[in-house]
Amino acid sequence: MLLSDADTTLILETVRDAARREIMPRFRALSEADINTKSAPDDLVTAADLAAEALITAQLGRAFPDALILGEEAVAADPNLRDQLADAEMAIIIDPVDGTWNYARGLALFGVILAVTRYGIPVYGLLYDPVMDDWVVSGEDAATCYTNARNSRALRLPATPPETKAGGYVPLGSLPDPHRLRVAALWPEIGRLNSLRCACHEFRMLAQGHVDFMLSTRLTPWDHAAGVLVVQQAGGTAKMLDGSAYSAVRRDGYLLSARSADVWSEIQQAFSFLLD
Repeated sequence: MLLSDADTTLILETVRDAARREIMPRFRALSEADINTKSAPDDLVTAADLAAEALITAQLGRAFPDALILGEEAVAADPNLRDQLADAEMAIIIDPVDGTWNYARGLALFGVILAVTRYGIPVYGLLYDPVMDDWVVSGEDAATCYTNARNSRALRLPATPPETKAGGYVPLGSLPDPHRLRVAALWPEIGRLNSLRCACHEFRMLAQGHVDFMLSTRLTPWDHAAGVLVVQQAGGTAKMLDGSAYSAVRRDGYLLSARSADVWSEIQQAFSFLLD
């Protein structure tokens, strides 16, 4: 399976179309009936998630009839769908509105994530911002690029470590209770720790060199597969905290992405207690 330029253009334009038709018209216009919960009170799904995923699934299903289409909301309805990912020569993985909590609360910090995998290995990644209509994209044989209405430019992370203490994103609330205080205690040593509640924008910030690392928990392929490829193709390092390679098939463990191998090693040592 090799995606052509026409294929990737079709994928991008399908995502943009879904944003124009289903996501942006509902932004800051949702009723209470348009917002529901899934696994927890703060695990939200909106009418925009469902409509955007349905549109992208239908259009890409027609364009790629042999591909496995794996949307976050489809998996929420039928978790067994995820079992097909490891054996799929081509899978298209969709997060129709990443950062749904932000979106539902009227915060303009959400995006659409789409990845294409080959037997679980990412070969195409798209991190799209519907608000600004711009995107970060990469392929297995292509550099990571940022594109907006004015221009497009390649993203390349500096090979040298940052001059200040490394700072990044850590989902403190998603960590097991015994580890939260230990992570908080790292603040003086590491520097600034944040969370945007949106993997799409966290990966975008990392790929552009605005932060140094990103720790991910609760491995879900719609949140991480695209971002891993984007960071790697920008010259960064993204692999499991135990040092093993990332695969979208993985369901357990911690994913650590960083601007360079040196920063990855530094942060891995700081967070190695999570592996105990």
